[in-house]
Amino acid sequence: MKNIVVFVFLALSFTFVEGQTREKVWRINLLNPGIELEVPTGNFSTFSSELGIGYFGAYPELTFGGNGFVYIIAPFIDLQQKWFYNINKRVEKSKTIDHNSGNFISARIISKGNSIAENINRTSDFDFAVGPTWGIQRKYGENFHLLFDLGPQFYFDTKGNSGFYPIMFQINLGFDL
Repeated sequence: MKNIVVFVFLALSFTFVEGQTREKVWRINLLNPGIELEVPTGNFSTFSSELGIGYFGAYPELTFGGNGFVYIIAPFIDLQQKWFYNINKRVEKSKTIDHNSGNFISARIISKGNSIAENINRTSDFDFAVGPTWGIQRKYGENFHLLFDLGPQFYFDTKGNSGFYPIMFQINLGFDL
């Protein structure tokens, strides 16, 4: 399973062609430490892939035991196709579109692997979450990056357990390289 995830990450990261409006950007994200590559897939779209180690809460159908403040610290891979819809409006208002700044809708899949630390038990060492999101992405100053998105997600593990969560959110703060 791990080999499949790595193959998908590499294949998708390098198969897209350059767009005219979007640009290729490497990032280091700080909140859930990771390295991200965002590549253009068209004039108003990008594909981002990130590898890192992050903090996660628990999915009810995929965890058991534990009490109080629940946490999982585990490696993750996050893949997201973004379609930007306000680029022309940002240009008309003299706002930056550098480093793919804009509002977007997306399709996202995230997977986490074996836990480094946790205070609950998981039904499987690997789980996945997929769903649509709406978000904003901005560049501030020379290279500071902000991303916020939210949307519903369907989650599942390698043993067939699954569930639905109506609102998932992501916030990334980091630096464009």
